[in-house]
Amino acid sequence: MLGVQLSQLLDGDRPGVAEALDLVAGFDDALVHGFARLGEERAAALTALAGAVATSPLGPAASEAADKVTAGSIGEEHLTALAGARTALLGAVHDELLDRLDTALGRTRTAWEEAPTPAASAGNLLTGSRSWLHELAITGWRGVDHDLVSSSDQTLEALLAEPGLRRLAVLLDGLAAELRASCPIATMARLPVRRWADLWTRAVLLSQPGAQPAASVEQVTGRLLILGTDVHEHGTAVQIQVHGVLEPAGGAPSRLVRASVAAAKVDTIVGPAVWRLLDGHPMLLTALAERRSLDLVDMPLASSGDLVWQDDKATAGAPADPFATARLQLANASAPAVPPLERHPIRISEPVLLEGYATDGDRWTLDGHSLTVDLDRLPASGPLTPELVAASSACIGLVRWDAGGWRVQPLAVQATVKRKPVEAHTGDWAQGPTDPKVVKAEAKAGDAVAVLRERAGRLLRK
Repeated sequence: MLGVQLSQLLDGDRPGVAEALDLVAGFDDALVHGFARLGEERAAALTALAGAVATSPLGPAASEAADKVTAGSIGEEHLTALAGARTALLGAVHDELLDRLDTALGRTRTAWEEAPTPAASAGNLLTGSRSWLHELAITGWRGVDHDLVSSSDQTLEALLAEPGLRRLAVLLDGLAAELRASCPIATMARLPVRRWADLWTRAVLLSQPGAQPAASVEQVTGRLLILGTDVHEHGTAVQIQVHGVLEPAGGAPSRLVRASVAAAKVDTIVGPAVWRLLDGHPMLLTALAERRSLDLVDMPLASSGDLVWQDDKATAGAPADPFATARLQLANASAPAVPPLERHPIRISEPVLLEGYATDGDRWTLDGHSLTVDLDRLPASGPLTPELVAASSACIGLVRWDAGGWRVQPLAVQATVKRKPVEAHTGDWAQGPTDPKVVKAEAKAGDAVAVLRERAGRLLRK
């Protein structure tokens, strides 16, 4: 169950959260129009943002930055200070919300352990990245055109070739792609203001020398009991994030962990076909499709709770019912720490077990409280459908905070359909669909993955 203190999570707002988000929104609005064209209201928004962190170590730098930017003197160091202030506010909101969720769930959380920061490298590439981000901020989203986006191409190409800067490279590449696809932005009716501001802010901080703190990594041996799978699909990539409970060998306390694997794709590969792109991880896919545990030996585990997945260090074990795991293990498993730059409200994604609720479309009522169900996140690559979710009586899901409120994303449900018990999980089709109708449709459409691989191989042989 979500916990005896559910009312603490769903009733009312936490003091200061709305006010902090309003300050962030003011900064984001200034970024839409550009810091070179700040009016009185937007200048006041930057001053207010700096004022919110005045008593923190960021205070002096943020105050000076707000003064300089509003006066028309916009240096890279000033943008960095303002980006830090915005990140600090969102981090405070994240911490408040996550503490509220942990209290409602009765969940303990480990402290963050940071590994030594590696020596900075490729400083010229970081400088080039900051220069482009500086131009974006001065121009504002409304002023971005193809020329400004294309000016990042050379830096991006060099960044993508540098393994140590891959995180920043992928982030900037994605931002540039979104901006390029949206040009001319001046004519757009609505902008993804918060999203682009999040990407810009994160990129500014990641482009600072030594700004990518490394998580400490340990080797773990034990049994991984899978709870559910979150499928992230984009036109050019697919990632699955498996949530589970790790029972370490030797009797140490159980821990909540995640394992993520990803693959590049084209936008014509959709639905169950995306699983075939991940066939380089047969043990993980077998465990998902057959609902088995996994025996791990010396698997790297970061202090963020992320297993650095290596399929050869896992062996499929005995059958393990995810709902039994959730009922018996979830309440006592400790949650991982959140890395510093991941402290953002949208990042909250905690596994829970819900039972005994009443369904009404995308709203569930549990213990007299209403909770939104995020049906838009149901993947087309599995058997979970809105109809099954509506008919469910038990659910393993991820509790998220989005659009100013709490919601749950189903990963697995137990339901009764035509008087028969039914259980469906997002990972059930990891080795191919089991629904006869879907199998027939797949056969009729052909194997797009096999065709594309054959064509790619033919091109490489030429």
